[in-house]
Amino acid sequence: MSVNICKTDKKIGFIGAGKMASAIIGGIVKSGFAPKDNIFAFDVSPAALNSAKENFGINIISSINELVKNADVIVIATKPFVISDVLKELEGKTKDKLVVSILAGVTTKKIEASLKNTHVVRVMPNTPAFVNEGMCALCAGLYANDDDLDFVESVLRNIGRTTRIDEKDIDIVTALSGSGPAFYYYIIDVMAKSAQKLGLDYGTCLALSAQTALGSAKMLIEGTQTPDELITAVTTPGGCTAVGNDVLRNSDIEQILDKTIKDTMEKARALG
Repeated sequence: MSVNICKTDKKIGFIGAGKMASAIIGGIVKSGFAPKDNIFAFDVSPAALNSAKENFGINIISSINELVKNADVIVIATKPFVISDVLKELEGKTKDKLVVSILAGVTTKKIEASLKNTHVVRVMPNTPAFVNEGMCALCAGLYANDDDLDFVESVLRNIGRTTRIDEKDIDIVTALSGSGPAFYYYIIDVMAKSAQKLGLDYGTCLALSAQTALGSAKMLIEGTQTPDELITAVTTPGGCTAVGNDVLRNSDIEQILDKTIKDTMEKARALG
């Protein structure tokens, strides 16, 4: 979906200034999407606040109450286990505000139960946001509208790509893209170590494996060919790649990855 918002004069407040919040703030500031004077952050950790101030030049706030007074958009970026305390602080103060949650396992329904009639958008980001290659899935709560989703997408596109989903599917997204980086790191590392066992130094193997993963992903994202078509394109019948393909197809790797995604999804569902 095309989103035309390139910059905003809205004031954006972050409750929580940890790693993911910092990734989003950094993307906003570096892109010029919003001026740093329009960005506010509160965190119970003075170290996190000082880091946000030093790295991005944003406003640091001493309380949630003060942050709400200053912000048009409130991003909840705390640990999920403190959400009840955060919602108590926000109760009755979010009229005409947009609330964005990046918390795993916290539904829009739970937030709306405390913040009556509030526009809520839920986001599942992932850690490649730290290098502006994040994948963020977002969904609307009961009262949020297309304008809200357009705005949140415009914010998140400063740290990567976005897609809209139904909230009922967010646990699948958590397994695939939320937790997915860890699974790809594992596969990249195993392939590198396999090559290391054959005599090449690990640093070179890791660089080769990681860059090959990056380039392969870009060909899928930026091109028009399917995975099967790209496999065919790189495979010469009876050649080296064909031998490797046969090993993969005759193994139980598909079943292992099926179980990895399924078990991760079920854990996410249990948390929610």
